[in-house]
Amino acid sequence: MQLRKLSNGLKAAYGGQDVAHRVQRFNGWQDRLSRPDADAAGYDHSETVREYYDLCGEFMVFSWGESLHFAPLSPQESLEESKIRHQRLMMAKLELRQGMTVIDVGCGIGGPMRRIAREAGVRVVGVNNNEIQLERARALNAEAGLDHMVEHFACSFMDMGVIADDTFDRGYAIESTCHAPDKAGAFAEIYRVLKPGALFWGQEMCMTDKFDPDDRRHQAIKQDLMQGIALNDIATTAEVNRTLAAAGFQVVEGIDRAAVEDGPTTPWYQPMVAQRRTVGNALYRTPLGRKAFTGASRLAETLGLFPKGSAEVVRLLHGTANAYVAGGKAGIFTPLYCFLARKPFTGQ
Repeated sequence: MQLRKLSNGLKAAYGGQDVAHRVQRFNGWQDRLSRPDADAAGYDHSETVREYYDLCGEFMVFSWGESLHFAPLSPQESLEESKIRHQRLMMAKLELRQGMTVIDVGCGIGGPMRRIAREAGVRVVGVNNNEIQLERARALNAEAGLDHMVEHFACSFMDMGVIADDTFDRGYAIESTCHAPDKAGAFAEIYRVLKPGALFWGQEMCMTDKFDPDDRRHQAIKQDLMQGIALNDIATTAEVNRTLAAAGFQVVEGIDRAAVEDGPTTPWYQPMVAQRRTVGNALYRTPLGRKAFTGASRLAETLGLFPKGSAEVVRLLHGTANAYVAGGKAGIFTPLYCFLARKPFTGQ
């Protein structure tokens, strides 16, 4: 059943295009960005990010679930349970109350959005420039009976001109602004659409204090991460805080929740190393499972179940998972730098 859904989703997402060529083009994005004439040639990093999710989104949902983000893990929990706990922490930090309107910046297919709308009773507006993800989000929201509580805007969070100033009571961005071509511009635009006094939660992918820019191995891991996740750069936690402050936010707290968590924890990258108690397709997250799934994808292509080139996407994701694990094991990378910031009240 799940493989049939994946097959249908891939065919809809790829639309009969040459997937192998698209993967090859995606793999060359850093070369295009680094060319001296990149600006003149019209390189647009948002297009690279859109292509990343167009290519990889269906496989990511298949193996990781509807909430496409990392979470602090506990030995007593499945990955799915840990993500729910993490989302509820965010909800508590944002001090959500019924009747509020909340912006989900880079909403993906809306996993967190649906939980927040259902449990907090707030209206959520999702912003996303990826039409494939938005179409999936709308269908899942309707299926959950929550479409009356959720609205979407098909636009980049770098330019939310369709939204007026001072619109939202709260906001959050889960692993989305890390993709921004200009983080300062992203935070400034989010600041604009929040009401004075509004709280803003973010979860950023960052280099930790252990990252040494003069260490060749560290630099190689960073480049692999940037390449595989379509990140224009990877900020340090301190750089994120400075950029928030420059946009006008007051930083209430900033914590690497992969490193500071009460009680015994499991490394955030563990689901990509070994199978753990979980539901869904956990096997495909592990190294052996990813390799086996690459071969199975080639067979599925031959049988006409997957579009031609799908196995190249699986191979791309396998390499990205290896980069995640390398960064996590070295302690130089975290996908769990979580901050809480506030837009000052007028006059502050």
